[in-house]
Amino acid sequence: MARLNRREFVKHSSQGLMFASLPAFLRAAPATAFHRPDTGNLSLADAYAHFGVDDALIRKVIGTALEKGGDYADVYFQHKLSNYVGLEDKAVNRAYTNVDYGVGIRVLSGDQTGYSFTEEITPEAMELAAQTAAAIAKGSRKVEPVGLKLHETPNYYRIETSWEDVSISRKIPYLQTINDKIFALDKRVLKSSIWFIDESSYILVATSDGSVAFDYQPMTLIYVTCTAEQDGKREMNSFNLAGRQGIEFFTPKNVDRLASESVKRTVTLFDAVKPEGGEMEVVLAAGSSGILLHEAIGHGMEADFNRKNVSIYADRMGKPIAKEFVSIVDNGTNPNIRGSINVDDEATDSQETYLVENGVLCSYMHDRISANHYKVKPTGNGRRQSFRHSVQPRMRNTYMLPGPHSKDEIIKSVKKGLYAESFTNGQVFIGGGDFTFYVKSGYLIEDGRLTRPVKDINIIGNGPKVLENIVMVADDMKLAEGGWTCGKNGQMVPVSQGLPTVKVSSITVGGVSS
Repeated sequence: MARLNRREFVKHSSQGLMFASLPAFLRAAPATAFHRPDTGNLSLADAYAHFGVDDALIRKVIGTALEKGGDYADVYFQHKLSNYVGLEDKAVNRAYTNVDYGVGIRVLSGDQTGYSFTEEITPEAMELAAQTAAAIAKGSRKVEPVGLKLHETPNYYRIETSWEDVSISRKIPYLQTINDKIFALDKRVLKSSIWFIDESSYILVATSDGSVAFDYQPMTLIYVTCTAEQDGKREMNSFNLAGRQGIEFFTPKNVDRLASESVKRTVTLFDAVKPEGGEMEVVLAAGSSGILLHEAIGHGMEADFNRKNVSIYADRMGKPIAKEFVSIVDNGTNPNIRGSINVDDEATDSQETYLVENGVLCSYMHDRISANHYKVKPTGNGRRQSFRHSVQPRMRNTYMLPGPHSKDEIIKSVKKGLYAESFTNGQVFIGGGDFTFYVKSGYLIEDGRLTRPVKDINIIGNGPKVLENIVMVADDMKLAEGGWTCGKNGQMVPVSQGLPTVKVSSITVGGVSS
């Protein structure tokens, strides 16, 4: 069975990157055999061949990882190809490809984790990495690895064409078309910048309790920024679409949206005002404003923060934390959504997990360590940035379920307040849940109507308090469509979030003095 070391892999991978996203030596057999997006057929033998390993080698590495007395070990293989094509100054002038390839070996002994990785998938390199991980997480138990059995998983992100079969010549027209549409929509437009990004990640996970799982994980993003000028004043805004999608995602309708939304969001800022600051009713728009839910509330429900008594929710399990019409889930099974996963990075099935049901906190998000601590089953939230990183409990697609009200009803109920449509930068203190978020776009609500657009304002508050102060939830839940990435302890993973239109009775808005 042929194997490649890191140097050979990179050497081959660097050839012809401007013309094909997958090197020819991989495109010819292993990658194609590993997964065909149009059929969804998967073969364990093909997955082994893709990484140049077999059952006997993996079992030997796991055995080495457990030789110092660990309770559990897993081996995580990853091969990831990322392609970037950029347009600026009306010309496609930037393109590059990144190839990541290696294996991480983890050993658990109670709450202790030993982790090591190598960029060379050879028996010698894996044995050395296993010995290193074993030395970090020592224990007194003697655990023998069992025979590996395929852990079959569903496919929540079927695509028609894998990204390895899409040449750069098929991508460039999308950027040019979007750019042309942007300049045609408004004469005030000065500049646009567009990035087309696609990824293919192949993973293979084997565990000491006998599970082996593998997955092909596609991802794409087109990110558009627009700059316009009016009466000597410049404004800039952006719009993007992302998901676990193939190139068929970029339909004429979505291409039109990328252009029109970026222009609309930009030119609206010419009429925007900065409102008076202070405590006021705030309506969070359906969709991407779910970032506030993700950051200010969701992180506090990740089990490691609660296991370590960092989160404010550490002693709230089974208790009311919101109105009875508020329910929140974290879901990895939404078809083709950016945060969805068929299987997590510990070979645990993805699932829909209710965090809050009818106002009551009913679950945290668990990986293997926290599940063992709380004596519950893992929820499929064990995630890592890459083979270089160990697992943490992480969100997938976190959103609030629809409620009993309507958007119109909510807006009409506000005498004077803020309608927050999209957010950018923010800071959150996980322990107490205090946050500050920058509102990129939104509107004033005056006498039950959306009136003037707003800009350059912050909202300041406390996540758990905001959850308690949600007094109306609409029936229009939307998942965010953009390329959201979540950071935690130095690791970045793709996520999404969502929200119906929601009314919060009081949040501090940082505006001008009255």
